[in-house]
Amino acid sequence: METLVLILDLIGTFVFALSGAMMGVRRRLDLFGVLVLSFAAASAGGMTRDVLIGATPVAALSDWRYPSVSLAAGIVTFLWNPRIERLSNPVRMFDALGLAVFAVAGTQKALAFGLAPPMAAAMGMLTGIGGGIARDVLLAQVPLVLRAELYAIAALAGAGRRRRPAPRPGCAVARWWSRPG
Repeated sequence: METLVLILDLIGTFVFALSGAMMGVRRRLDLFGVLVLSFAAASAGGMTRDVLIGATPVAALSDWRYPSVSLAAGIVTFLWNPRIERLSNPVRMFDALGLAVFAVAGTQKALAFGLAPPMAAAMGMLTGIGGGIARDVLLAQVPLVLRAELYAIAALAGAGRRRRPAPRPGCAVARWWSRPG
């Protein structure tokens, strides 16, 4: 299970880093600004979760793979953003994918640290929405989770099963939320 959580965490880190980096490129930030947004979007939710459940030092700072993945995603986005921008609404797509993956990984980690299932689901939700909040705050925007209630509901749908998180309901809600228009 530990390997699965790590893989999900790294996938979520990559796609949320892409989301943060795309927002930075759209705001015409320089490479440093794009990398800061990339790391913040990829890591803030998991770092907050780790502190709250007592998993210290936090994985995003103690395991070299997390910053490496987020910085690589930021550089890829900075260099090839016109290609990424061709995707249908890439920021929402990356947010939806990262949300689904992080909700499951965050819940699994919280359960592994002995939290009761309802609290573990809340930690899964926090893991899924924390990076988007950090990204939006750094860009001086009202966080999307405060404007679109389905964002948090998608995280809870994926995280909220009793013992085993369910990525399918979370993905379904996230997919509906990220549809064009």
